[in-house]
Amino acid sequence: MVVVTTSGYFLSVLGPYLSDAKNNDSKILNHIIDNNIEHIKKWIKPSDIFVVDRGFRDSFTLLEDLGIKVKMPSFMKKGDKQLSTKDANSSRLVTKVRWVVEAANARIKRWRYLAHVLPNTQIPFICDYINIVCGICNKYLPPLNSTSNDEYDQVMASQLLDRLDRENKLQQYVLDNNLNRHSSKWTTISKEDLNFPNLDNTMLEILTLGTYQVKLSKSYMQEYIDSEAECRIQILKETQDLVRVHLQSRHVSSKSYFVWIKFDSDAVKAWYCQCRSGARTVGTCSHVAAVVWYLSNISNDSHVGIQEWDLYVDDACQPVDFSDSDSDSDISVVEE
Repeated sequence: MVVVTTSGYFLSVLGPYLSDAKNNDSKILNHIIDNNIEHIKKWIKPSDIFVVDRGFRDSFTLLEDLGIKVKMPSFMKKGDKQLSTKDANSSRLVTKVRWVVEAANARIKRWRYLAHVLPNTQIPFICDYINIVCGICNKYLPPLNSTSNDEYDQVMASQLLDRLDRENKLQQYVLDNNLNRHSSKWTTISKEDLNFPNLDNTMLEILTLGTYQVKLSKSYMQEYIDSEAECRIQILKETQDLVRVHLQSRHVSSKSYFVWIKFDSDAVKAWYCQCRSGARTVGTCSHVAAVVWYLSNISNDSHVGIQEWDLYVDDACQPVDFSDSDSDSDISVVEE
């Protein structure tokens, strides 16, 4: 178990612990605090904020008794298929901070020895190894969230807080008008005929409130770029300012979602996606970000910067056509 700051600095390495159902995240954290391991109660103070994932939910009471504030992504209520806008927004604020934890763990696994399962004979030494690696990271690697543009950070933070309590009016409009069901209200439009605003990277980052979704967009749209069946663009006949795109889930092949985006010639006005976090107004989900990126770059390049890597890879299951060969002698039949 490692404890890191929001800059990725390693504060402590604790363990190792057994890897079983009884030693989950909450049990481990409770054990550390109850037994005051490494005198943790001396260096945590009231009003400190612990940013954790959902695995620590059973530690809430203990931490709050110590005066510590706990921030964790929201749980989806039983029977729901999607987080509410409020819960999705609050979860986004958590993930905007908590990604540092995963990035810090990734730094540890960059060391080849620690990227694999170790033999049991190494159990007595593993904590020392992790401590040494974390010390080296603290000394020589830059902070994970370092930036040279404080003004940009302030703008992003202001946008996050400003949108926290904003309702997703497009979601309500879609549901009230059954725009997820009636195909007769939509007409398919070509990419070139859509008067979608042209957004640069800075504008996209302000829209999504970060760089992660923007970076994912190119690879995410790769499989849909030439598939009209999977990435069909439809526009609402009545207003001509709302598009609907059908996309497959990034994580589950059997799931697919509709994405709705309201726009004018200058900007994206609103968005809504059917995915778990698609109702949020604090930034956008990856599906919305990918569609906005794709549509806003159509006018620049038909392939919008996506490499067709399949041109460089052969398919051994497909027969080879040698009809253009000068002679059979061009084909090597040498066996080794």
